[in-house]
Amino acid sequence: MNNAKKILAVCCLSAALPVCLHTRDYTNSIGMKMVDIAPGSFLMGGPGYGRNYDEAPAHEVVISAPFRISATEVTNAQYELFDPGHREYRGRNRFSFRDGEAVVYVSWDDAAAFCEWLSEKEGKSYRLPTEAEWEYVCRAGSMGPYAIGDRALPKSMLKNQVETWDPRPVPLDVGKSIPNAWGVYDMHGNVEEWCLDWYGPYPSSVQKDPAGPAEGISKVVRGGSHNTPAEYLRSSNRSSSFPGDRTLFTGFRIVEVTGDSLSVRLSSGTGAPDVETVGKQDGKRDSGKRRKSGNRIPDGPFFSGPVPFVRYDRSKEYMFTHNHCPAVTWLGDGSLLAIWFSAENEKDREMTVLSSRYDPAKGEWSSPELFFKAADRNMTGSSLYYDGESGLLYHFNGVEAAGTWGHLALVMRTSADDGRTWSAPVFVNPEHEPGNQVIAGTIRTAEGYIVQPCDATHTVRGGSILHISMDGGKTWERSDAGHETEVPVFTENGTGHRIAGIHAGVVQLSDGSLLAFGRDDNIVKDGKPRMPASISHDMGKTWTYHATEFPPVSSGQRLVLKRLNEGPLMMISFTDASIDYRNIEGMAFSGRDGEYRGYGMYAALSFDEGKTWPVKKLLTDGTRRYLDGGAFTGWFLSDVTHAEPKGYLAVTQGPDNMIHLCTSALHYMFNLEWLMEK
Repeated sequence: MNNAKKILAVCCLSAALPVCLHTRDYTNSIGMKMVDIAPGSFLMGGPGYGRNYDEAPAHEVVISAPFRISATEVTNAQYELFDPGHREYRGRNRFSFRDGEAVVYVSWDDAAAFCEWLSEKEGKSYRLPTEAEWEYVCRAGSMGPYAIGDRALPKSMLKNQVETWDPRPVPLDVGKSIPNAWGVYDMHGNVEEWCLDWYGPYPSSVQKDPAGPAEGISKVVRGGSHNTPAEYLRSSNRSSSFPGDRTLFTGFRIVEVTGDSLSVRLSSGTGAPDVETVGKQDGKRDSGKRRKSGNRIPDGPFFSGPVPFVRYDRSKEYMFTHNHCPAVTWLGDGSLLAIWFSAENEKDREMTVLSSRYDPAKGEWSSPELFFKAADRNMTGSSLYYDGESGLLYHFNGVEAAGTWGHLALVMRTSADDGRTWSAPVFVNPEHEPGNQVIAGTIRTAEGYIVQPCDATHTVRGGSILHISMDGGKTWERSDAGHETEVPVFTENGTGHRIAGIHAGVVQLSDGSLLAFGRDDNIVKDGKPRMPASISHDMGKTWTYHATEFPPVSSGQRLVLKRLNEGPLMMISFTDASIDYRNIEGMAFSGRDGEYRGYGMYAALSFDEGKTWPVKKLLTDGTRRYLDGGAFTGWFLSDVTHAEPKGYLAVTQGPDNMIHLCTSALHYMFNLEWLMEK
């Protein structure tokens, strides 16, 4: 045994530098080495610059009682003494094959249950470490970004610390890295580690034996892992995951409580949390039909906007410069709720879902608020659906186990009070895999099925699929089940198991079939690429493809397809793909003074279930102005012949029949009469 393992540093309770004391190793009944940790105090957190805002404020924490912590992460062999069935996860996605590698694909609930099993087996008190205990041990008396190497980790400890769309397998053997000054291994990297606490903001005052907030939606995860950029391996870096999430990145280590004064709240438990009052949804719901919006229905044609619904607020530490990918819905109280993601880089982990509400009485959007986030996880793709019959609001979102949107899982929440409180997130699809990138445009079919479209791929081509629930969201089926890896060839009259085009809009036709339009995967007609259409007669299991009359769209653009309350189908898209500004062709539109050439965002109407689209209208009121479309759109000129040139679109229509369209940053209001008017 080397000196680094024999000498374990412990912090004294004074504000002076920690002193080193000799302690002993202890091995429990399943061969897990436990390290004695003495009481002490330390500075938890950091300055909280930029996307690391949740590390602030730095504050003093007192650990008042001794405890033991496992010197390494729990291994496959150790965990499978509790759960032999876990062997089926060994080697999944080419990670963690051997007995001595860190166990992965364990949820927070799994880890907590392991602690309960070991406690009963040994007659001792085991649990997960609190976030404060974890950082106290990780730092081991240090105050730099890393406890080993000070300003940077030694190269020998960096296990493929890159962020890739497909993680590169590396060995996860525990105890092979350099131990910290207290003889604890793998606290920087190898695998992430579950902590006891719900994730929440830090307090500013001195804390004694903190155990996080009493409730929340995600559990703290610490330490970073393989395939994780080194900045996320820092001692103060905070991450979180939903308690039921199992990923190739996350394992755990355990704590044995040996003192009597450690006053952590063990009420965190292993069951479902009572989060955000959990929507309090067992009470009677208001019916959307009984609720009156109070909005005046305009007489005749109406158009208003555009006005920004994304109001950039520098005072909001969780708001970043790139705001994109909206979803919007009307609510039973007459207001609108819009959500979107905010990030500095779409592929990065700071991506956060924000929200804003439109007050029709004031005619304005509220300042952005934090809506949904798991710390250090990419959150690409959101959708909202309001069920006016039950008054239930659905929220769907993608959530990565890392950065990028290559391997999202799909989660759902519900609210019975117009989104003011929410249920705990549940997994529609817990697998982190392609096919879970949410597209705004949830629908309910005539049969009562909830249908959520998702991109089938993280690339620009490869089509879309559906997740379908026949029981109000309790259980879900993937429309391409059994054909997940098949990529159809999208050709005229061809067939396949995916919708042609990503970012698809989907409607149900009067005969029960489904119609979808998509982006890219274009089909050539009359020598020109056209937007693809897909038809399914078996609720999304198989599709037939054909070219539409519409020009294709591309990067920075997303169409919408919706059935209006009055009956017609409405499609909103763009006259030109955004990737080639040298070949802008526009489209022919009919106006009061005859035909003209228009450019940018337009709406089309079909009165025969998508067979023909006789009405096409450029979405502008003709006023000459320069507008900021946000995200990839930026500044553009709007006038009689020019509308917004690109953006991600989301649309809703309330009981008053007003159509509300959100682009990447702007809100338009109009009605069917205005669309029909030349």
